[in-house]
Amino acid sequence: MIRLPRSILVVAVTFALALGTSGCAKRPAVAVATAPAPTGAATPPAPLPAPAQPAPPPVATAPAAAEPARPEPAAAPVPRPAPAEFGPNDALRMIHFEFDKADIRPDDASILEANARWLRDNPGHIVLVQGHCDERGTNEYNLALGERRARSAMNFLVAQGVASARFTVVSYGEERPLCREESETCWAQNRRAMFFIKPQ
Repeated sequence: MIRLPRSILVVAVTFALALGTSGCAKRPAVAVATAPAPTGAATPPAPLPAPAQPAPPPVATAPAAAEPARPEPAAAPVPRPAPAEFGPNDALRMIHFEFDKADIRPDDASILEANARWLRDNPGHIVLVQGHCDERGTNEYNLALGERRARSAMNFLVAQGVASARFTVVSYGEERPLCREESETCWAQNRRAMFFIKPQ
């Protein structure tokens, strides 16, 4: 083994150290830029836009129907004359009824047939049919029964060919008796339908 002088050894070590430090170039330092800290209140980030929804499929609709024609307003009914405007006529006879009934009896049917003939022969007159009762029963019941009697007589005349538009019906119940005795003979006279006319 060769021994080198100490001075040469010191020089060699120094040279090696110099090469180690100067042989590798230093990499440049890279500065990373950072955003400055916010000075005001933090603002939330803007919301992301909602994804577009697909358009709904078109709905098939039936073609618009034509607006129905509006019906013409009904003509106002002709006002009926007041019962006081009608008067008696000897050609139109009254009929009578059984107790608590509104049926036309056979004898009274022949009277109504004669009344219908006169009314058909005299179409220029309108007719008031009054319904009456005897005093038995309440006022309300007798008013309803009197109306049924008047309508029964009217319906018979209409069936004989007299126009229904010619009739006015009124019930007086027990309010207008012909007889005031308390007997069946008297009560039978009060259970009636009477006919009055008025020229048109």
